[in-house]
Amino acid sequence: MSPPETQAAAQPLWRDGWYRYARALASPNFGPRPQGAQVDLVVIHSISLPPGEFGNGNVQRLFTNQLDWEAHAYFQGICGLQVSSHFFIERSGALWQFVGCADRAWHAGESNYRGRGNCNDDSIGIELEGLEGSTFEAPQYETLAGLCAALLQAWPIAHIAGHEHIAPGRKQDPGPGFDWPLLQGALALPPRYFPETV
Repeated sequence: MSPPETQAAAQPLWRDGWYRYARALASPNFGPRPQGAQVDLVVIHSISLPPGEFGNGNVQRLFTNQLDWEAHAYFQGICGLQVSSHFFIERSGALWQFVGCADRAWHAGESNYRGRGNCNDDSIGIELEGLEGSTFEAPQYETLAGLCAALLQAWPIAHIAGHEHIAPGRKQDPGPGFDWPLLQGALALPPRYFPETV
């Protein structure tokens, strides 16, 4: 019989677009990608519900249409919103997945990047638990780097950008508190993968 570490290594890293090291919680908010879409963009976001409050499960509830709109006054402004992201990374570094990467998650909204609009069509969205403009935790960067490395192996990723870069003027996340050089160094990628402004 093979030792446990050999058995673990034999398991596929991806299964139908679902990442082995993420906790799966399927969202109903997704759709098919357009035929011929080339998934070559990773979009990094930040989110907390209500803003600045962490670890309460509200992001997971939002992405699965389970959020109690009456639970907080802030939720009244987003009542009925149906959104999702492929991944969500908690402050602790814990990783969740809501949509398989072969499918189109609803994270980018109106957007344009590398000469293409509708970035949901050909991107993978990663939400970091945090407040736009504020800093993020070391375990989040560790999980993010590992996830991005796995995505780079599985998809023809050529660009990594923030929501602020694909929807300038409309979105500001993850904001100036996000350490782009740290991520670039962890992935050992050339500058051409990242927005010129970082």
